[in-house]
Amino acid sequence: MNISFKQKLAILTIAAGMAASAACSKGAAADVPQAPPPDVEVATVERRDVPIVHEWIGTLDGMVNAAIKAEVGGYLLSQNYTEGSFVRKGQLLFEIDPRPFDAALAQAQGQLARAKGQLAQARAQLLQAQAQLAQSVANQGRTQLDVDKYAPLAKEQAVTQQEMDNAAQNNIAAKAQIEASKAGVETARAQIEAANAAVESAQAEVDAAKVNLGFTHLLSPIDGIAGQAQVQVGNLVSASSGTITTVSTLDPIKVRFTVGEQEYLNLSRDDTALSRLQLELILADGSTYSQKGRFSFADREVNQSTGAIQLTGLFPNPGNRLRPGQYGKVRAAIGTSAGALLVPQRAVSELQGSYQVAVVDSENKVSIRSVTPGDRVGPLWIVTEGLKAGERVVAEGVQKARAGMAVTPKPFVEAN
Repeated sequence: MNISFKQKLAILTIAAGMAASAACSKGAAADVPQAPPPDVEVATVERRDVPIVHEWIGTLDGMVNAAIKAEVGGYLLSQNYTEGSFVRKGQLLFEIDPRPFDAALAQAQGQLARAKGQLAQARAQLLQAQAQLAQSVANQGRTQLDVDKYAPLAKEQAVTQQEMDNAAQNNIAAKAQIEASKAGVETARAQIEAANAAVESAQAEVDAAKVNLGFTHLLSPIDGIAGQAQVQVGNLVSASSGTITTVSTLDPIKVRFTVGEQEYLNLSRDDTALSRLQLELILADGSTYSQKGRFSFADREVNQSTGAIQLTGLFPNPGNRLRPGQYGKVRAAIGTSAGALLVPQRAVSELQGSYQVAVVDSENKVSIRSVTPGDRVGPLWIVTEGLKAGERVVAEGVQKARAGMAVTPKPFVEAN
């Protein structure tokens, strides 16, 4: 193939242009600066003894909560306390209209008086029957003497047979009179028993009427804080009306919190472990309550549906600042972890149930390592497996760290 001079010249020009372009591209690439390693904040794995602190959600309740209810029906006549105030045991809180119960008591007292009168009458009848019996016995004694006197005389015919028969008949009649008098005495005694029963029944009616009258005064059974009234003066109340108000003893105050079954077994590992717990209460505003609490008791059973058990602690409550129904966190140091390895919690990443940290070696290169975390201690996390004391982990900028890449480490400072 013959190529003309002009064609050769064009090919040489194109080749020279391509070479010059390639040389320029290499020079430009060589002139672009490489990005520096990213900055990350690193924390040193620390080894020290730390207390193991657990927290649970707690609910506050009164030590004693006395529900004030109506025991009898009637109109609420008056409210005699200030809602939310401290009341004393026996203090009048409410009064129900007592007039129907006054009338019932008066009626019962009248029935009692009548029953007592009937008892007195029955006793008098007994005395009379006993007197008649004594008289009958005396009469029979005289007729018996006549019989005893006439009997030998009749054998000697010193008296007529008629006189003997009359004496014998009189004696028989006297004996019959004794039996009748005895029956009268038994009847009188039965009447006394019936009258006694009537008196006891009437007395019971009086006592019941007095109790019902006393129920018209609703008194506080304890010293404590009286709550809001659930009914108003003038309302009709009865035993089925529900709670009218509640009086609670608040010093000390109870805090109920729930722990898992396994955790409970760890806490109750010996007879005194629970009783030694010193409880702290974190209030809803994040502040720590000034008074320390103590363990009181554990519920009788584990909830089968949740696998948890309810524990109760007691906190002093001077001034009744804490009130039933409040929520808070109960905190307690349950033990000490000796020689624990600690890292900031934010240095540990969770992925599908596994945990890992970014470790920076002496050449400032990153490696990703799986770890096994333990309990949390404030902002720190105990690592039980996967790390050694003195190693550096990325605490801030974890998202920038990739396995094998170089980083620029800076000291990590925990934000307050």
